Amino acid sequence: MTPNLNLKPDIKISVKQTFGIDSDMEVSAFSKKHELVPEIDKDYKFDADTTLAILSGFNYNKKVIVHGYHGTGKSTHITQVAARLNWPCLRINLDSHISRIDLIGKDSIIIKEGKQITEFKEGILPWAFQNPVALVFDEYDAGRPDVLFVLQRILESDGSFTLLDKNKVVKQNEYFRLFATANTIGLGDTTGLYSGTQQINQAQMDRWNIVTNLNYLSLEKEMEIILAKNKNLNNTKGKEKVANMIKVASLTRKGFIAGDISTVMSPRTVLYWAENSEIFKNNGYAFRVTFLNKCDDAEKSIIAEYYQRCFGDDLPESMINVQSK
Repeated sequence: MTPNLNLKPDIKISVKQTFGIDSDMEVSAFSKKHELVPEIDKDYKFDADTTLAILSGFNYNKKVIVHGYHGTGKSTHITQVAARLNWPCLRINLDSHISRIDLIGKDSIIIKEGKQITEFKEGILPWAFQNPVALVFDEYDAGRPDVLFVLQRILESDGSFTLLDKNKVVKQNEYFRLFATANTIGLGDTTGLYSGTQQINQAQMDRWNIVTNLNYLSLEKEMEIILAKNKNLNNTKGKEKVANMIKVASLTRKGFIAGDISTVMSPRTVLYWAENSEIFKNNGYAFRVTFLNKCDDAEKSIIAEYYQRCFGDDLPESMINVQSK
């Protein structure tokens, strides 16, 4: 890992001025940008409730978990807040390949003074714990049980972390912050949408100070995001097209909840659809390659109906009646 960061927050920023949220809160921040600080996305649109929860995590050292459907911007919310605070930030995806050794560290053979010796190399977790870093665990509910039990040790409030492998106790940096994102909220996946997720030990869930929910936005908010990323659609005709795209997405979300279809359009998918429609200059084809091709063949006629209801155009039969090879 890189050397320890000798940094401390040295300024206060206004939440109202920086994030456009009606709040009198002032948040600690860094005046200088470190290489670990995420890049600012000037077009990013913040959800007020989620942003305030994340800001409370930064300002008051609260452990915050953000949960909701995929593609709603959970991780990006955290990193974009960090970017505006100039707070060093690291994201770790807790997929099945992340092991306890990856987080804690392991013994490595090195050459020292001409001799081959074994030395323990600390992993990212103890390093981050000792530095002014915001550590974000993505897909928290997909983490392996042995990994989650390691994380439970840093969720304790005593400010120390025991490295059993090194027989050492490390102290938490005053400005270390911990965040996580999840598609479910520790109770497992009852929808079948998020395979690989699991139930989380409730004793561990109790250690998260703040739990906030981020799900699909209103049509107006979602349109703002799409138009911010596709400025050439920011006209009367373009707005009408984007509004219809979002309406299609809304129908897939309602259809998914009702059990009619098994694939749902996230805001991220709508964004890709808008971008692809500009590339291909064909809205129907862009819809096919962005979303329809991901869907079960048996459900494509239902999704084609959603498209027809919103755009008034029928998708070609060749798009709908695709047999699996």
